[in-house]
Amino acid sequence: MDTTPASADELIVLGKITSVHGVRGEVKVYSFTDPIDNLFDYRRWILRRGDEWRQVDLVRGRPQGRLLVAKLKGIDDRDEARALADFEICVPIAQLPRLGEGEYYWHQLEGLRVIDQADRLLGKVDHLLETGANDVLVVRPCAGSLDDRERLLPYTEHCVLQVDLAAGEMRVDWDADF
Repeated sequence: MDTTPASADELIVLGKITSVHGVRGEVKVYSFTDPIDNLFDYRRWILRRGDEWRQVDLVRGRPQGRLLVAKLKGIDDRDEARALADFEICVPIAQLPRLGEGEYYWHQLEGLRVIDQADRLLGKVDHLLETGANDVLVVRPCAGSLDDRERLLPYTEHCVLQVDLAAGEMRVDWDADF
Protein backbone atom coordinates (compact mmCIF):
# COMPACT_ATOMS: atom_id res chain seq x y z
CA MET A 1 0.00 0.00 0.00
CA ASP A 2 1.26 3.43 -0.93
CA THR A 3 1.37 5.67 2.15
CA THR A 4 1.82 9.01 0.37
CA PRO A 5 -1.32 11.15 0.75
CA ALA A 6 -2.43 14.07 -1.33
CA SER A 7 -2.55 17.36 0.54
CA ALA A 8 -5.24 17.16 3.24
CA ASP A 9 -6.78 20.35 1.81
CA GLU A 10 -7.32 18.57 -1.50
CA LEU A 11 -9.18 15.63 0.07
CA ILE A 12 -12.74 15.05 1.20
CA VAL A 13 -13.91 12.38 3.62
CA LEU A 14 -16.57 10.19 2.02
CA GLY A 15 -16.81 7.40 4.58
CA LYS A 16 -15.22 5.45 7.39
CA ILE A 17 -14.12 1.86 7.87
CA THR A 18 -15.94 0.66 10.96
CA SER A 19 -14.89 -2.97 11.43
CA VAL A 20 -14.00 -6.26 9.85
CA HIS A 21 -16.47 -8.47 7.95
CA GLY A 22 -15.86 -12.21 7.78
CA VAL A 23 -12.51 -13.95 7.59
CA ARG A 24 -11.35 -13.07 4.05
CA GLY A 25 -10.21 -9.51 4.72
CA GLU A 26 -13.39 -7.60 3.90
CA VAL A 27 -14.25 -4.47 5.86
CA LYS A 28 -17.52 -2.84 6.91
CA VAL A 29 -17.81 0.74 5.72
CA TYR A 30 -20.08 3.59 6.75
CA SER A 31 -20.62 5.83 3.72
CA PHE A 32 -21.35 9.57 3.83
CA THR A 33 -22.43 9.61 0.16
CA ASP A 34 -26.01 9.69 -1.05
CA PRO A 35 -26.86 7.08 -2.14
CA ILE A 36 -24.45 5.20 0.08
CA ASP A 37 -23.06 2.94 -2.66
CA ASN A 38 -21.79 5.99 -4.60
CA LEU A 39 -18.65 5.46 -2.53
CA PHE A 40 -17.88 2.54 -4.86
CA ASP A 41 -17.54 5.01 -7.77
CA TYR A 42 -14.08 5.77 -6.38
CA ARG A 43 -11.68 2.87 -6.92
CA ARG A 44 -8.67 4.34 -5.10
CA TRP A 45 -9.13 5.41 -1.50
CA ILE A 46 -6.78 7.40 0.67
CA LEU A 47 -7.22 6.24 4.25
CA ARG A 48 -6.53 8.56 7.17
CA ARG A 49 -6.48 7.88 10.90
CA GLY A 50 -4.80 10.65 12.86
CA ASP A 51 -1.36 11.16 11.30
CA GLU A 52 -1.39 7.73 9.64
CA TRP A 53 -2.14 7.55 5.91
CA ARG A 54 -2.58 4.64 3.51
CA GLN A 55 -3.62 4.36 -0.09
CA VAL A 56 -5.69 1.33 -1.11
CA ASP A 57 -7.56 0.13 -4.16
CA LEU A 58 -11.14 -1.09 -4.01
CA VAL A 59 -11.56 -4.53 -5.57
CA ARG A 60 -15.31 -4.83 -5.06
CA GLY A 61 -18.08 -3.79 -2.75
CA ARG A 62 -21.70 -4.41 -1.93
CA PRO A 63 -24.42 -2.87 0.24
CA GLN A 64 -25.33 -4.73 3.41
CA GLY A 65 -28.16 -3.03 5.29
CA ARG A 66 -27.21 0.54 6.15
CA LEU A 67 -23.50 -0.25 5.72
CA LEU A 68 -21.31 -1.37 2.87
CA VAL A 69 -18.90 -4.30 2.68
CA ALA A 70 -15.69 -3.70 0.73
CA LYS A 71 -12.83 -5.89 -0.43
CA LEU A 72 -9.55 -3.99 -0.70
CA LYS A 73 -6.57 -5.09 -2.78
CA GLY A 74 -3.88 -6.77 -0.69
CA ILE A 75 -6.05 -7.17 2.41
CA ASP A 76 -6.66 -10.90 2.57
CA ASP A 77 -7.31 -11.87 6.17
CA ARG A 78 -9.27 -10.77 9.20
CA ASP A 79 -6.27 -9.36 11.10
CA GLU A 80 -5.19 -7.15 8.18
CA ALA A 81 -8.76 -5.91 7.81
CA ARG A 82 -9.11 -5.25 11.56
CA ALA A 83 -6.04 -2.99 11.40
CA LEU A 84 -8.02 -0.66 9.08
CA ALA A 85 -10.84 0.01 11.56
CA ASP A 86 -11.49 3.71 12.24
CA PHE A 87 -9.70 4.91 9.11
CA GLU A 88 -11.54 7.69 7.26
CA ILE A 89 -11.98 7.12 3.54
CA CYS A 90 -10.83 10.15 1.54
CA VAL A 91 -10.71 10.95 -2.15
CA PRO A 92 -9.36 14.00 -3.98
CA ILE A 93 -11.99 16.75 -4.18
CA ALA A 94 -11.16 17.09 -7.88
CA GLN A 95 -12.67 13.63 -8.46
CA LEU A 96 -16.14 14.66 -7.28
CA PRO A 97 -18.71 15.01 -10.06
CA ARG A 98 -19.33 18.52 -11.34
CA LEU A 99 -22.59 19.99 -10.07
CA GLY A 100 -25.09 22.09 -11.96
CA GLU A 101 -25.54 25.83 -11.61
CA GLY A 102 -26.66 26.73 -8.09
CA GLU A 103 -25.77 23.32 -6.63
CA TYR A 104 -23.12 22.93 -3.94
CA TYR A 105 -21.43 20.23 -1.94
CA TRP A 106 -21.73 20.63 1.81
CA HIS A 107 -17.98 21.15 2.19
CA GLN A 108 -18.26 24.20 -0.09
CA LEU A 109 -20.83 25.82 2.21
CA GLU A 110 -18.96 25.17 5.45
CA GLY A 111 -17.09 28.28 6.58
CA LEU A 112 -19.15 30.75 4.55
CA ARG A 113 -20.19 33.97 6.28
CA VAL A 114 -23.96 34.21 6.61
CA ILE A 115 -25.39 37.68 6.02
CA ASP A 116 -29.05 38.67 6.34
CA GLN A 117 -31.01 41.12 4.19
CA ALA A 118 -30.10 44.00 6.53
CA ASP A 119 -26.38 43.27 5.90
CA ARG A 120 -25.91 41.88 9.43
CA LEU A 121 -23.39 39.09 9.89
CA LEU A 122 -25.17 36.20 11.60
CA GLY A 123 -22.06 34.02 11.82
CA LYS A 124 -20.40 31.28 9.76
CA VAL A 125 -21.72 27.96 8.53
CA ASP A 126 -20.16 25.40 10.87
CA HIS A 127 -21.77 22.31 9.35
CA LEU A 128 -25.02 21.01 7.90
CA LEU A 129 -27.57 18.54 9.17
CA GLU A 130 -29.76 16.22 7.14
CA THR A 131 -33.28 16.23 8.55
CA GLY A 132 -35.29 14.45 5.88
CA ALA A 133 -37.46 17.43 4.98
CA ASN A 134 -34.50 19.64 4.02
CA ASP A 135 -30.90 20.19 5.00
CA VAL A 136 -30.20 22.61 7.85
CA LEU A 137 -27.30 25.07 8.12
CA VAL A 138 -25.74 25.26 11.58
CA VAL A 139 -24.57 28.88 11.83
CA ARG A 140 -22.25 29.66 14.72
CA PRO A 141 -21.21 33.12 15.87
CA CYS A 142 -17.85 34.51 14.78
CA ALA A 143 -15.89 37.74 15.14
CA GLY A 144 -18.15 40.60 14.13
CA SER A 145 -21.38 38.62 14.18
CA LEU A 146 -24.68 40.11 15.30
CA ASP A 147 -24.69 38.24 18.62
CA ASP A 148 -23.46 35.03 20.26
CA ARG A 149 -26.40 32.87 19.19
CA GLU A 150 -26.11 29.65 17.25
CA ARG A 151 -28.76 29.49 14.53
CA LEU A 152 -30.29 26.62 12.60
CA LEU A 153 -31.38 27.85 9.18
CA PRO A 154 -33.18 25.73 6.60
CA TYR A 155 -31.20 25.25 3.42
CA THR A 156 -34.14 26.11 1.19
CA GLU A 157 -34.79 28.56 -1.65
CA HIS A 158 -36.97 30.58 0.72
CA CYS A 159 -34.13 31.11 3.21
CA VAL A 160 -30.91 31.00 1.14
CA LEU A 161 -31.06 33.79 -1.39
CA GLN A 162 -27.52 33.72 -2.79
CA VAL A 163 -24.31 31.75 -2.39
CA ASP A 164 -21.08 33.46 -3.44
CA LEU A 165 -18.18 31.04 -3.00
CA ALA A 166 -15.64 33.55 -4.34
CA ALA A 167 -16.67 36.12 -1.71
CA GLY A 168 -16.96 33.45 0.99
CA GLU A 169 -20.51 34.34 1.91
CA MET A 170 -24.16 33.51 1.57
CA ARG A 171 -27.11 35.86 1.75
CA VAL A 172 -30.18 34.70 3.64
CA ASP A 173 -33.73 35.86 4.26
CA TRP A 174 -33.48 35.42 7.99
CA ASP A 175 -36.50 35.58 10.21
CA ALA A 176 -36.38 35.27 13.97
CA ASP A 177 -38.88 32.41 13.64
CA PHE A 178 -36.22 30.11 12.13
